[in-house]
Amino acid sequence: MTYLYIDTSSPFLYAGLVEDDKLLAERKKELRENLSKDALFEISEMFKEANLSPDSVDKIIVVNGPGSFTGIRIGLTIAKVYAWSKNIPITTISSLLAMAISSDNNKIHVPVLDARRDFVYTAIYDENYNEILKPIHQEREKLISKLNELSNYEIISNDSFDDLNEVNKYDPNILKIVEITKDNENINPHAVNPEYLKLTAAEESKNG
Repeated sequence: MTYLYIDTSSPFLYAGLVEDDKLLAERKKELRENLSKDALFEISEMFKEANLSPDSVDKIIVVNGPGSFTGIRIGLTIAKVYAWSKNIPITTISSLLAMAISSDNNKIHVPVLDARRDFVYTAIYDENYNEILKPIHQEREKLISKLNELSNYEIISNDSFDDLNEVNKYDPNILKIVEITKDNENINPHAVNPEYLKLTAAEESKNG
């Protein structure tokens, strides 16, 4: 079985091709404003590097949020069109769970993404990556209060926070992410939706 993993929920493109238990090729590139322009090209180059045809993929695993609204849409569009046009099974994974899975520490995992205005996207997972706190958009103060109730935990993030100490940098372990999520239930490509966890700026303005 060959799996394609795509994550564009941050300024980085994280992508990989996994065949059985082997990582054939991967991309961990900071593309920022070039994400929409270069993501598909980089994925195409990854196929060439792995000497694989796009028709050889058996399943797509795509991150559907939370994170950058624009970034999430880029990855989902690529994955959904690919899955629909090639009739390939597709499933989703939270960016926060992917962050937790990539850790090898035998601790409680607390992935954190900066959501601006003193809010964060976060979740809490036990050492086996089971949810203690489901993915949520909340004030950073509330997260800090929750952390005071925990012991033996690690914070995972590529963002900087003055009031969060000893933050471990996120470096996705794509092989491990795929191995843990590859048997997730398949979703109709048309039913694959983003999980923003908060309203977009346009929605907030409309509701305000």
